[in-house]
Amino acid sequence: MQKSLATVYYFGWLLCAAFSLGSTAQAAEASGATNPVVLTYQSRRGHVMVPARLNGTNTLSLLLDTGYDLTMLHPDFVQASALRRIGRITIVGIAGEEPAGIFEGPAFDFSGVTWKPRRIAAFPAENSGRSRRRDGVLGSGFFRRFVVEIDSHRKTVTLHEPAGYVYPGAGEILPLTFKQTTPIVEASIRLSDQSEVKAPLELDTGCDGALCLGKHFVDAHQLVPTNSFARTASGVGGSTRTRHGQLPQLQLGRLVIQKPSADFFLEGSPADPPLAGHIGWELLRDFKVIFDYSRKRMILERTE
Repeated sequence: MQKSLATVYYFGWLLCAAFSLGSTAQAAEASGATNPVVLTYQSRRGHVMVPARLNGTNTLSLLLDTGYDLTMLHPDFVQASALRRIGRITIVGIAGEEPAGIFEGPAFDFSGVTWKPRRIAAFPAENSGRSRRRDGVLGSGFFRRFVVEIDSHRKTVTLHEPAGYVYPGAGEILPLTFKQTTPIVEASIRLSDQSEVKAPLELDTGCDGALCLGKHFVDAHQLVPTNSFARTASGVGGSTRTRHGQLPQLQLGRLVIQKPSADFFLEGSPADPPLAGHIGWELLRDFKVIFDYSRKRMILERTE
């Protein structure tokens, strides 16, 4: 399980209202084709990497990440694009905090569709080497702007205009709630004694694990596996210890997932209580996933 950055907290004059889920007009400006745009993505270290052009010049590879509040870029591209710095943020992750600058948003082009977020952040300069394997991250504003359909079987990301989108399939439609800008889904976990517990989970496509459960939840239900060694998960501010294992069953709506792999945190948590933890891309990639923030839902279709 690897997750570099997570929740972003804002300082200075930045207003929470600017990131309201109810107003895509406040979040960004967009133009271009109104028909769905299909992008071919690359899978890199268990991550979905989407191609985009920055300000009409550089072609970037951007991590698709529902766990990020803000879209972020590597400092090299921020400097090359001469973006104006307008504030600072503190990035809070699984093991600590790091500062980062915030800048006026550039224009991203996705095969003819242009999206211009009002603001983006830069990776902390001291960690630019660690982050260099990716050019940037597409965070919550991107998911608010488009209905985002990810098909791991075909390696495609399809961008739909929310206003005219109609889901034509028979997949499982799961309601979403939001903690700030992070989507949360209600799940049910079966324990080894065959009892079931409710588990609200964040959705984090930037995590390459399947299921990550915080220490508070692990301890409350005695989930620490005894047949695996502790290992280190690196993140913002340092690292934390986990054990890897399986759960008997995870249920999302009517979908039942047998023996999903899980990382059990021995310290800290990928999500604050009362959330149990988060679902990562290793689990979601077994489905065609549709994020429809405008209707507060996620749709999962089983793939062949």
